[in-house]
Amino acid sequence: QLEQLVSFALDRNAVIIFDSAYAGFIRGPDLPRSIYEIEGAYRCAIEVSSFSKLIGFTGVRLGWSVVPKGLKYENGLSIHEDWQRVMATFFNGASNIAQAGGLAALTPEGIEEMRKLTDYYLENIRLLKEALQPMGHPIYGGEAAPYLWVNFGEERFDEFLERYHLLTTPGSGFGSAGKGFLRFSGFGSREDILEAARRVKHEGAYHCSNR
Repeated sequence: QLEQLVSFALDRNAVIIFDSAYAGFIRGPDLPRSIYEIEGAYRCAIEVSSFSKLIGFTGVRLGWSVVPKGLKYENGLSIHEDWQRVMATFFNGASNIAQAGGLAALTPEGIEEMRKLTDYYLENIRLLKEALQPMGHPIYGGEAAPYLWVNFGEERFDEFLERYHLLTTPGSGFGSAGKGFLRFSGFGSREDILEAARRVKHEGAYHCSNR
């Protein structure tokens, strides 16, 4: 899919803004962790990312962007120079504390902790998937990201809130293609995830037996 996207952008002189915030959750060798692994992407893509998902920096707001110097407008002018000008005008830089945290995250010890944390969330989402599968609805995700998309074919947000007392995200909030889906997140404590899985298994079995 990324190869098709890059080819599309190159053919139409378009620029891709690629968010790689979840790259740290990818475990298999077959999925790219950066769009720049795709041939030609340096001529059509800007990549942005952050520490928010990798090390829990959601409130710290520390991230980065990669703008290749070879990225040009249709008239040949540099996008990199414009990007640098905008950043220098509107952004004074991250705080010293945030930068220190980011540097610590990039040490060997920090990288090991990031791996442990992402493994933890991937196990959380695996437990939720295991609990949801007996319901018999198509489930997508949960292997290279801490989210599940479950296609119920109809709106079920209220049911999960009122019956299971679980807060999910309606797929319709992501556009018309998400209608009928619910998104489940693996971000949370293991205790909370296990309780959510228990409720789904118990209440789901009861609900199915009474249909």
